Amino acid sequence: MITLLQLGAELGTEFFPASTGTFRAQPVSGVHVSELEDPTTYLDGGELLLTTGMPFAASEEASRAYMRRLQDKKVCALGLGLGPWLRTVPEHVIAACDAAGIELGIVPDQVPFQNISRAYWRLASRDQASNLMGSLGTQTALARAAVRPDAINAVVRGLAEAVNGWAAYLSVDSRPAACYPASAEAFLGELRHESMRFRRNGMPSASTFEVQGHEVALYPILSGTTIHGYLGVAAGRRPTKADRQIIMTACTLLSLRARQRELAASTNNALSSATAKLLLHGQPEAARLVGEEAGLGRIPVRVRILLCRAGADTDAATALHALPSLARPAALPDVAAAVRECQLHYEDGAEHYLILPEPADSSGNGEAVAPQAATATGPMACGRFDSPAPEVHAVLSQPLNLAEIPANLPALRQTLDAVPFGTMACGAPGFDASAETWVKALAAYARADLLSAVTSYLRHRGHWEEASRELGIHRNSLRHRITVAQELLGANLDDPDAAASLWLALRRAQK
Repeated sequence: MITLLQLGAELGTEFFPASTGTFRAQPVSGVHVSELEDPTTYLDGGELLLTTGMPFAASEEASRAYMRRLQDKKVCALGLGLGPWLRTVPEHVIAACDAAGIELGIVPDQVPFQNISRAYWRLASRDQASNLMGSLGTQTALARAAVRPDAINAVVRGLAEAVNGWAAYLSVDSRPAACYPASAEAFLGELRHESMRFRRNGMPSASTFEVQGHEVALYPILSGTTIHGYLGVAAGRRPTKADRQIIMTACTLLSLRARQRELAASTNNALSSATAKLLLHGQPEAARLVGEEAGLGRIPVRVRILLCRAGADTDAATALHALPSLARPAALPDVAAAVRECQLHYEDGAEHYLILPEPADSSGNGEAVAPQAATATGPMACGRFDSPAPEVHAVLSQPLNLAEIPANLPALRQTLDAVPFGTMACGAPGFDASAETWVKALAAYARADLLSAVTSYLRHRGHWEEASRELGIHRNSLRHRITVAQELLGANLDDPDAAASLWLALRRAQK
């Protein structure tokens, strides 16, 4: 904004105060020339009005009435051009200006009013260029901040400093708020209240309101039509056009960041679903490769399958949200934490398969995957379901090795058919079904004849010498093959239940 002081300094002897000293540093919104008795119809307020004094200088009463009209319109200053009409400034004109609080400047004879206008626009051009460069510099700094690991905090801080005020970002999920400076935390409660009103009314537009004496603008941060958060800004001065551009740049950068998180979550969910599908179809090695690429960590050796099914009027998010609150037998473990942290989820129509890690100490030969932090963008972001129970039922399997999963799915589906809505049942162990899968896995192993090794080992009840003699190999070679077989199956061949089930499956396969 150009000030009267700047204009006087730019023009020097071509425009100077009527009284001694210098002009005040008050903003000038424009320069207007008029000889009308009442020019206010053509004024917006804040202008420097240039005139030769013809409408008012003839009398004291006319001068006071003229200045009162300018005062009511909030005219910044009056520039009186000397020349044929006035050779000097009448004292009653100076007095009328003082009474109205209007600063009086003198334009000497032979100085065109056009010089004053040109000087104003010359200064305005410089000011706009300076503001543009400053705005571009700030926007560049915000863009750099947006690619930092702490992007949201960095953008909020840069914005607050740029507008000489404070700023805060509220995410719609469980992420903590970001604000700068720290004193802005005092306003977060009221900002959340306003943002919740936005969410209830479905309003995607900006809003301005007062918070503890601060004028705050609240902007929704969108990705498409989805609101990811809200940016609250309180400038420490009257916002300029450059300030508004900076604020919109910050909103755009936060929207891009939200879109990146959305795409990353979507990609992660797709890879998680692919990993789970591979496990459900008996491809654990391929699942491990995909899981590593997805950053899921190491897939556990022993798992439980949580199979749930939703009614026709229940969407997937509601079904998953309701799982921890389903009625279940006392023998079943509480799955709330496991469901929240679940990384392996596959959806097949109305059926959802959640592959939950079984802790290592529950079986002695399992290995639990390190829990991942739950995120609100993932499908497992759920808590206790406090509203009326939706049409959801589920069945939780016994602990299974990865090779056992496919063979146990038919029994789980059959069990689920008999489970009423609002209930979670326990799936019976399917050793026979699992053993059929084990036999296929042993037969498919290409590096050694594991099928014959396991068959002979079980036939001779674990006696190494007799089994190795029957196979015609050294007992150390047999030990190695049995170790490989147990790792492949995730089963202990010295466990009577597993050994008996596998032996019967081997006998059936030989017929």
